[in-house]
Amino acid sequence: MGRIAEDFRNYLRIERGMSPNTVASYARDVEGLLAAYEGYRPADIGTAEVERYLSERIQKGLSKRSQARMLSSFRSFFNWCIEEGDLKDNPCDRIDAPKLGKYLPAVLSVEEVDAIISSVDTRNPAGLRNRAILEVLYGCGLRVSECTGLLISHVHLDEGYVDVVGKGNKQRVIPLGEMAAEAIRNYLPARPEPAARAFEDVLFLNRNGRPLSRVYVFGVVKDQAMAAGIHKEISPHTFRHSFATHLIEGGADLRIVQEMLGHESILTTEIYTHIDSSTWQAAVLAHHPRK
Repeated sequence: MGRIAEDFRNYLRIERGMSPNTVASYARDVEGLLAAYEGYRPADIGTAEVERYLSERIQKGLSKRSQARMLSSFRSFFNWCIEEGDLKDNPCDRIDAPKLGKYLPAVLSVEEVDAIISSVDTRNPAGLRNRAILEVLYGCGLRVSECTGLLISHVHLDEGYVDVVGKGNKQRVIPLGEMAAEAIRNYLPARPEPAARAFEDVLFLNRNGRPLSRVYVFGVVKDQAMAAGIHKEISPHTFRHSFATHLIEGGADLRIVQEMLGHESILTTEIYTHIDSSTWQAAVLAHHPRK
């Protein structure tokens, strides 16, 4: 089964062009299913087996979103098996995905973002780096993996933009605000010496000269939120949510926000239109023909 899982990983990465994080998630889900039915061939795993596996995880508290992702992983795996000639039908076709309610992400106010970023002690190299990370997360709306993978050669400080490689290796250009640019300029002289030639172009390094992990950035966000006295449950993605929400509240076109976030569908971007009633009421009344 190890060979099957590895071949599936390569299929997702090479043929489907999925991001490393998505490949890891899908592969982990499929490996769990295969491990639960050790000794079974993929052709031996039918609808009943998949439903039983999902049911056991639901009983352990698997969320609806995780259920939907897991089912998507299994569906992709069995479709790949069909392409390889190992199956005729996909056992997941007879399983309904859970209905997901509208997801409204946690959002910080502008004042809370300012408080978190201002709480960073910039009197040391780590502080200069962490300040730059937070400014980039919020100022550019990057995913945490896009932030940790940001290259110096993709940061154009004088021109005021960054090149970002997002999901599916899709590139996009994002304006770089002056505060984020200034934070990067302050950090660069204190940036550690890269530990290897492969890291020479990576912008954010740890004190050992190696790229930061996503988990480390999660820790930075949580520590600075605590230092600022903000007790919301937040993550690096909260800065991305806040970036998008504040842009839309400020009147930015939804299509522009979609491009900056790298969303394939504008339906994904529409979750950020949950602005407060006073804002949209004022906008409607200001533009209404019978005002």
